[in-house]
Amino acid sequence: MTDGDYAAEAQQARPSESQRDPAYLQERLQQWLVSKHSDAVVDSVELPSANGMSSETVLADATWSGEQHRLVVRVAPLASSDPVFPSYDMDGQFKVMEHVGKTTDVPVPVCYWSEPDPEPLGAPFIVMGRIDGVVPPDVMPYTFGSWVMDATQEQRDTLQNSAIEVLAKVHSAPADGVPGVTGPKPGETALAAHVRRLREFYDWASEGNRRAPILDAALEWVETNMPKTEAAVLNWGDARIGNIIFQDFKPAAVLDWEMATLGPRELDLGWTIFLHRFFQDLAELATQPGLPDFMRRADCEARYAQLTGHTPEDMDFYTAYAAIVHGVIMYRIQVRATEFGISPAPDDPNDMILHRSTIEKMVAGTYWEGIK
Repeated sequence: MTDGDYAAEAQQARPSESQRDPAYLQERLQQWLVSKHSDAVVDSVELPSANGMSSETVLADATWSGEQHRLVVRVAPLASSDPVFPSYDMDGQFKVMEHVGKTTDVPVPVCYWSEPDPEPLGAPFIVMGRIDGVVPPDVMPYTFGSWVMDATQEQRDTLQNSAIEVLAKVHSAPADGVPGVTGPKPGETALAAHVRRLREFYDWASEGNRRAPILDAALEWVETNMPKTEAAVLNWGDARIGNIIFQDFKPAAVLDWEMATLGPRELDLGWTIFLHRFFQDLAELATQPGLPDFMRRADCEARYAQLTGHTPEDMDFYTAYAAIVHGVIMYRIQVRATEFGISPAPDDPNDMILHRSTIEKMVAGTYWEGIK
């Protein structure tokens, strides 16, 4: 795989070009904002070139009460864009961020407003304060060359340790009745509920399409090997360094709470470890050195245990499960790309999973043998 191959694959994860015109957005946002502050003026609106794969981001500068405010507006995708996920609970994300911000010292953006009415901007949206800083890039991944790679070992250690500290702090938040988070069904563990929802998402994504045998087999493996645990803490969900704004290699804002859920602590930790390995494996496949000494599994587990007193358990399962969850998301992204004519459907549906070999090795229990 070349750098360009990954860039093309990764770009398919992003929404198609925005269907919202900046001038129109500024006018509509102005009309809406004066309902919050009668003297409000929206000075400018910008659509960043890189958007996430879930919601659309709008940057705005506004003035009210004699003060300037730098805002981030996250808007649910339009149905016509064939979104990656079947539903988007923007208000739920907003409430989770508020909960975490009020009950922990996890740095989250200032949460201004949640607007569930789609009329003002065409879809529900939330308004947050904008935070300066840098984010480890996804495209191209930070393992292919970035400010993370240019950092000193000491700086990367600071970044790594502080990122794991974010998980520990999130997991300390009260987990009973978290607003914006749906709990398991009666008699169902939080982990079992997570697996059930993953299956439902895969069934939705594969409706009318060829299923990927590797995912069907992997999900059966999950059912057979699922730890029997009642543990349930608040999980960030999309727990990775690419969703953190850093200042001086320390978190200044923790973003993207759309996957927040209840579950074992290891759900978040496994996702954090796997997502780095995903990028590191891609770098090595492209004959790039990447960052083999960064975000190593043993180091992340040891740091988490040091911070919380909880020794992570069943991490072979949770890192494999993270790879499988990511595989289902990749499958949906490829289905979407085919529907838009961005890429042809492969002859082998397993080829829709960019990291299929990782899933195969993790399920077989051989992946970590070659990783120091």
